[in-house]
Amino acid sequence: MSTAVPAIPRSTRFLNRLYARFSAQQRAATAFVSQPEPRTVGSFAKGRQLIGGNLLFAGTLIEAPGTSLWAVDAPDTAFEADRQGFGWLDDLAAIGDRQARHTAQTWLFDWIDTYGRGTGPGWTPDLAGRRIIRWINHAIFLLRGLEREDSDRFYRSLARQTWFLNKRRQGALPGLPRFEALTGLIFAGLSLEGMEALTDPAMQAMLRECDAQIDSQGGLATRNPEELLEVFMLLTWSAAALQEAGRWVPAPHLAAIERIAPTLRTLRHADGGLARFHGGGRGLEGRLDHALAASHVTQRHADGLAMGYARLSAGRTSIIVDASELPTAKASYNAHASTLAMELTSGRRPLLVNCGSGVSFGPDWRRAGRATPSHSVLCLDGYSSARLAEPEKSTGREAMVDGPDYVPIEISEAPDAVRFQGGHNAYVKTHGLTAARTLELTFDGRGLAGEDMLLAMDDADKRRFDKALDATRLDGVRFDIRFHLHPDVDASVDLGGAAISLALKSGEIWVFRHDGTQDLSLQASVFLEKGRLKPRATKQIVLSGRAMEYATRIRWSLSKAQDTAIAVRDLRMDDRDIADTLAEDPY
Repeated sequence: MSTAVPAIPRSTRFLNRLYARFSAQQRAATAFVSQPEPRTVGSFAKGRQLIGGNLLFAGTLIEAPGTSLWAVDAPDTAFEADRQGFGWLDDLAAIGDRQARHTAQTWLFDWIDTYGRGTGPGWTPDLAGRRIIRWINHAIFLLRGLEREDSDRFYRSLARQTWFLNKRRQGALPGLPRFEALTGLIFAGLSLEGMEALTDPAMQAMLRECDAQIDSQGGLATRNPEELLEVFMLLTWSAAALQEAGRWVPAPHLAAIERIAPTLRTLRHADGGLARFHGGGRGLEGRLDHALAASHVTQRHADGLAMGYARLSAGRTSIIVDASELPTAKASYNAHASTLAMELTSGRRPLLVNCGSGVSFGPDWRRAGRATPSHSVLCLDGYSSARLAEPEKSTGREAMVDGPDYVPIEISEAPDAVRFQGGHNAYVKTHGLTAARTLELTFDGRGLAGEDMLLAMDDADKRRFDKALDATRLDGVRFDIRFHLHPDVDASVDLGGAAISLALKSGEIWVFRHDGTQDLSLQASVFLEKGRLKPRATKQIVLSGRAMEYATRIRWSLSKAQDTAIAVRDLRMDDRDIADTLAEDPY
């Protein structure tokens, strides 16, 4: 789940505080109408770290063994929101032993004592919805062994939060926050005694959000794949809860699930992770597969365009390309200047990536991650293909503007490959040049032929290009084509600088070559991965040159070495779990 904390307007904050205080006067629920089933899945390794006092939230680690979670001062709002949402309860429940239950119960009742009367930062509709889902999911785990007095406190607090959520659900921001609020309300209405009347209005509101937020192709306006996964999970959870309660699931609700599932399959790489675009990460390990299985939707799109992304796949190789215009207006607050950027995964191993969202590493990394040079695509003369607007005075959020408004694409078959062709006009106004990219993935998935072009298409564009060329004193308009590598890729310059060899942990060897007309180099890069303590060092392949003519063509290729086996037994364990994360030196 994204660690970005959207700014909340002042009037909304006031109403949240007001109704949070009123919630303390509401009557308590006394029991569950139906026995809740856990939906969320946590990390065993992260649960162990929490019990040991290693508190990692929103990319920040605080070591506080023997200390209550709420006795630690939050270093920033993202850390605070992460712990207030109670996602950590999933991780403790994944362990499920007596020590984990004692820790969970202690922290839960500490929260009730500290914030339960409507005070503190956790009283927003989205966080309340997220928290209610976890409390209900893990109620059996939490209530086991408790005295009657403590059980009553649990139900009383749950009822107060539900009352608040019912009053303030419209105050949640559109998109994922509102889906979280409504799902929490549906869970409470189905589960808590005396709250049954809340279910139908919440369901009707959910249907309106599905209609407004999820388009006919199963995508979101933000074009964030991980956010789409989070919305999809909430819809499948609420549908399952309705069915288990003997309730009818409305047809529009099921239709939204059926629209999203094929899109998520298109956005899934060969290793099971999501494409990392527009502020989204790969998703928690196994979460995507679990959500798709729970939906019981088996359809998928043919390789083509889904939520503005093109997917090419063959053999063990998957390629996903950002092939559409940028999100606009409010939907662009987390957007990246990534048009025509690509990612490539071979089997279980990512090879070419984008740097990713730097939101958990601070505002400077967040802005850097949104720029075109942080993506595997051509960047012209240091210009991003879109720019950040001035921050809003009331919220501090930055929309993305001046991006391409024309992104034609075509996917077809070549004699021995599947072909993607796309272009965009982001550089026409500044340099008179249209950027175009062609990718051809062979049917066996062992070879990729690429071509990037810069073209002055008509007389007006040629005049703009001549002006840009004059500004360089006829030295040429500089461009860089970047191919960011996953940190697990071992890269080395080969063949006297004419090629770069790329070794994957699976044992595969890929070789990058080019047509020899540009400068090839291997440079430092970073991989901005959610849940890490700091950006991970990695490398990037850079093809650099200067556009001197009205048409500049750069050809390159990426293919498996001839002695790389067709089938590779990739048995090496991954190092993505939280124990390895915490073993890193944060300094």
